[in-house]
Amino acid sequence: MESGLNTLDAAGFLEVWQHFDADDNGFIEGKELDEFFRHMMKRLGSKEQATEEKVQKLKQRFMSAYDVTADGKLQIQELANMLLPEDENFLLVFRREAPLDNSVDFMKIWRKYDVDCSGYISAQELKAFLKDLFQLHHRAVSSDKLEEYTDTMMKIFDKNKDGRLDLSDLARILDLKENFLLQFNMDASSKGERKRDFDKIFAHYDVNKTEALEGPEVDGFVKDIMELVRPSITGPELEKLRVIMLRHCDVNQDGKIQKNELALYLGVKPTV
Repeated sequence: MESGLNTLDAAGFLEVWQHFDADDNGFIEGKELDEFFRHMMKRLGSKEQATEEKVQKLKQRFMSAYDVTADGKLQIQELANMLLPEDENFLLVFRREAPLDNSVDFMKIWRKYDVDCSGYISAQELKAFLKDLFQLHHRAVSSDKLEEYTDTMMKIFDKNKDGRLDLSDLARILDLKENFLLQFNMDASSKGERKRDFDKIFAHYDVNKTEALEGPEVDGFVKDIMELVRPSITGPELEKLRVIMLRHCDVNQDGKIQKNELALYLGVKPTV
């Protein structure tokens, strides 16, 4: 860590993030990024004039070290790694050994912490999630710090500022990977390709390998298939769409979607 950078706390980090993510799109990029590194030159105590060349050199040095995704943008976790000392980096508890790339796993987390089944994650529910994560990572956290981190995260990730997190808000926090279904275009495929694609899709959501989707497996599939049409859906909308999906697919009414039931619904020849 460069000297002079790791002096922020969560509140100071929030101020920096909100200032430089001017368009509130979840990244510091483009002109925002250049402005940020001009600010960094001052923070580092540089007495040199912040010429464009020096700003770009500083930018290159730090981006090569902290831009883990190599996309030319700073995500919030990357900025936290750059600015926050380890004992204050509350976003470290979201670091996973493997990326969260399945909406089924995401929905398991959502269901666990949406305790009141409201379809949203309240500040209290987020605090419980954070507390569990700190314990999982064997990191001690005081009640005051837990309150501060919860408040900071709500201010950063609650995009519509209604005091609660929606599905898309939590997906940003957990860095859920791109919708799995985006790689398929079954309408434009041959029958053989449709069958192969369907098998891949079903296997992805059938996490428990029971040849039937149930619980969070149905949730994950519904979330992804509906977000092909709309960028994001709310928790209550997911519940309604889940009921509709089961009504159309669950022929034997066992509360699950069998592989042949989903194949029939999607117009794919079922596996014999």
